[in-house]
Amino acid sequence: MSEQHVKALLARHRETVERALLDLLPPCPESARIIDEAMRYSLLGGGKRLRPALVLTTAEALGGEIENVLPAACAIEMIHTYSLIHDDLPCMDDDELRRGRPTCHVKYGDGLATLAGDALSNAAFQVIAEHTKDADLVRGLILELARAAGCEGMIGGQVLDVISEGEEPRLERVEEIHRMKTGALFIAGLRLGAVGSRASSEILERFTEYGRKVGLAFQIMDDILDLVSDAETLGKTAGKDLEQDKMTWPACVGLDASRMHVRKLVHEAQELIAPHDARGDLRALAAFIHDRVN
Repeated sequence: MSEQHVKALLARHRETVERALLDLLPPCPESARIIDEAMRYSLLGGGKRLRPALVLTTAEALGGEIENVLPAACAIEMIHTYSLIHDDLPCMDDDELRRGRPTCHVKYGDGLATLAGDALSNAAFQVIAEHTKDADLVRGLILELARAAGCEGMIGGQVLDVISEGEEPRLERVEEIHRMKTGALFIAGLRLGAVGSRASSEILERFTEYGRKVGLAFQIMDDILDLVSDAETLGKTAGKDLEQDKMTWPACVGLDASRMHVRKLVHEAQELIAPHDARGDLRALAAFIHDRVN
């Protein structure tokens, strides 16, 4: 499970997803062309495509048909991108840099950025409904993504993040925020791939637990990098968590303990998924998360 392994895996899935995004993103009317431009600016502006990679890697591990999960892989990237657009707005994190470029609201203004995020959120479910090869899978895939993106998941976590600013750091609250705000879409990536491959309930639960562990590890990693890295490396403004007095894992337990917990989560995730990961791809993705903080 070398570094070259995971880079090749991510590059392969990124190429597949970005080609599909160009084809599947619903068009806007010519009179509203500017919103189409804003959507594409953020959606096609780079990134590792890690969440859709989880969808596709899961389907491959379980012997599923890529045609049945590729629309869902595109949809989860649309949801992720919309969340980044809204997260960067002045009313939220007020960030001016994302993926090494001006954020959507800096480029197009607050109003159009808000609408671009809204449009991507709607488009995600349209893409699953219109383009999933097996119509019998559509309901289950839409339910998985809607739950992960809503108040039970990403939006609920964002709410907790906002209302917890300035409070005394508490590990229990930080874990809840991370599990919902970031972890929910990681779990959804695994579950979309598994549901689209018609996995049994037992296998679905195993992949869900792997998603919980790698999702938490990924967000703790972001907390660490916000403290120790720079904007050029991150592709976004560094030090925002500290500036905004946000609850983070290092604020609760320190950097060293945070790094140790990432290693523990990654190891547990790799052990958990090994019986269903013959090619080692899911273990390589977990290792990628560990490597980013070392």
